[in-house]
Amino acid sequence: MQYFPAALQELSDQFARLPGIGGKTAQRLAFHVLELPEQEAESFAQAILNARSQVHTCPICQNLTDREICPICDDDLRDKSTICVVADPKDVIAMERSREYSGVYHVLHGVISPLNHVTQDDIRIRELLVRVGQGGVREVIMATNPDTEGEATAMYISRLLRPMEIKVTRLAYGLSIGSQLEYADEVTLSRALEGRQEI
Repeated sequence: MQYFPAALQELSDQFARLPGIGGKTAQRLAFHVLELPEQEAESFAQAILNARSQVHTCPICQNLTDREICPICDDDLRDKSTICVVADPKDVIAMERSREYSGVYHVLHGVISPLNHVTQDDIRIRELLVRVGQGGVREVIMATNPDTEGEATAMYISRLLRPMEIKVTRLAYGLSIGSQLEYADEVTLSRALEGRQEI
């Protein structure tokens, strides 16, 4: 028995396809969209279409942009000799929020994950190698997540970059600010000890 009109069910199904959205949340979103005034609903639909048609990857760093070259690559004040490699465009936003990094980025659009059938050919490693091969790069900072896939991706890329004789570094990780030692796991404590600094 069909509880909802077909169009409403289709809308709910489309919301449910989004990451992190379950069935009940998808239904709530679908009902919310139905309750929007027609002009707001049209603006919402148009925003999706605009994003799909106008946003593309930067030909230099592979980050998302609506310009020919993204604002970071186009900024003459950025240090072009340092490239921070991240897995996703969301990671660029996180790094920029710190206001501590003044170099440029390279977005892989994923990490190597054999379990999910993602190989090195499925992410933007080739573009990074071409970019570094053009010269002018002194350091590549691997800023992938400190999980199995992120570590494997960082190690794979560092091996590819080694013959190019540039410095390849990894973000330090360990204890987070405000955490307590008694709750830290062994691996986190081990990494914190390895990355200790003089004060």
